[in-house]
Amino acid sequence: MRLTERDYIVLRQIDRWRFCLSRHIFYLGGFSSQRTTDRRLKLLIEAGYIQRRKILYGIPYLYSLTYQGKLLIHTSLKGEKIRIEKITHDISVLDTAIYFILKYGVKQDDILTEKELHRLDGFSTRKHQPDFVIKNQDEKICIEVELTLKAKNRLEKNIQDNFVNYDYQKWIVPNTQIRIKNILQENSLIYPLEIMDLEEVIKYVRNHNKTEL
Repeated sequence: MRLTERDYIVLRQIDRWRFCLSRHIFYLGGFSSQRTTDRRLKLLIEAGYIQRRKILYGIPYLYSLTYQGKLLIHTSLKGEKIRIEKITHDISVLDTAIYFILKYGVKQDDILTEKELHRLDGFSTRKHQPDFVIKNQDEKICIEVELTLKAKNRLEKNIQDNFVNYDYQKWIVPNTQIRIKNILQENSLIYPLEIMDLEEVIKYVRNHNKTEL
């Protein structure tokens, strides 16, 4: 298989986010159509660089790197376990990242994923990192996707940490999670933060996808 620059982009994006759905790769790889995306992914699977797995019922195939794929792009060869309880969350994080790319023209190079942030931590004690960070000129905006309610003190600790480390924070929360929104609303009186509806984010991305098809 003759690899193209776009293939390397696809492999690097999958590595950055741990896994992607094909519809995510359509945007992140800059493909012209979903069909073209799926054909290229099929070739990369056959070449042994990525793998496609069906893990949860109702969730599309997850694409992740193989050992050979990691070797090709010179990334960590350490095996990564996809945590079943985080799959829905991680898909929502990717949808949110694409939302900011499509709606606000955020460049992929200006996004730092949670995985990349932990890599920058090095071997220090693992600490909380946001789902991703957007570098906007001289400021850094952290993005948090919160699908389930944590203990209030833990959630407030994350808000405080984000306030110390970043210039602004945006929280994407489902409409059904009223308690989370209430806690965030209380803290917005102290810390500069914005609460966004996950449903609006997903709707925007899906509507954009329909126009592309």
